[in-house]
Amino acid sequence: MAVSGPTVARRQVGRRLKAYRQAAQVTADEVEAAQLASRTKLWRIERGQVRVTVPDIWALCRFYGVGDDEAKALAALAQDTEEPGMWYEHRHVVPEWFRLYVGLENAATHIQSFEDSVVPGELQTPDYARSLWLGAWPHLTEADIAPHIALRLKRQRALSTRIPPPRLAVVLGENVLRRQVGGSTVMAAQRGHLRDLAKQDTVDLRVLPFSAGAHPAVTGAFRILRFTGSHDPDVVYIESELEAHYLEKPEHVEHYRQMFAILTERAEPLESFMSQAF
Repeated sequence: MAVSGPTVARRQVGRRLKAYRQAAQVTADEVEAAQLASRTKLWRIERGQVRVTVPDIWALCRFYGVGDDEAKALAALAQDTEEPGMWYEHRHVVPEWFRLYVGLENAATHIQSFEDSVVPGELQTPDYARSLWLGAWPHLTEADIAPHIALRLKRQRALSTRIPPPRLAVVLGENVLRRQVGGSTVMAAQRGHLRDLAKQDTVDLRVLPFSAGAHPAVTGAFRILRFTGSHDPDVVYIESELEAHYLEKPEHVEHYRQMFAILTERAEPLESFMSQAF
């Protein structure tokens, strides 16, 4: 079953517009000089990071010499990008660079994730999530934190209730389970939640123990999001405190696939690790 939505549509529109521009041998500078879009806007459109309007589609297609039938088809696809994303009601607290990820996560058919610091958001209990925010930013109030937790829980529901659900494979560094986020009671509940999740057929949770030593992901966490359909290529998502990187080049994605394969091979099933460590 193919997954669709505004984020997928934006990415498809962007890739096709880029292909039309390149086929016409038109540069971004020429698009800007024609006052059709700034270089920044064009880059965001072609990356699928912003909604593109139907008038924009027609203007760009005419400039690129695209036929009417192709332009009409692309304009119809662009209308699918007008639906508000999942993040919309939380737009006041969700940074722009994360909005694309929320849409991608909601459309991905497979998610592979490595995390060596904290439990990933889609696996967190509310108390664990709240403790993370308070630990990092102790000046925040419950009112400040509540919208972030609400979005996190909404993401979890979207993943768990989708039919069919996405396949989730996560490798956690042992440090994630040892770090006392919120204290022993919160951590005990969080570890119990992980054990329950690991029993689901579509979830594969593993732990990379300290004894595994050096590994290819010592530089940090990453995610690989896979999609059904040739028009929606896989993406590697890497997040920092103030920005995120989305890697789509096939050679980059393949590099991270190989990294994840090594991590999976060296990691232990969550239940096996937990029964010995806790």
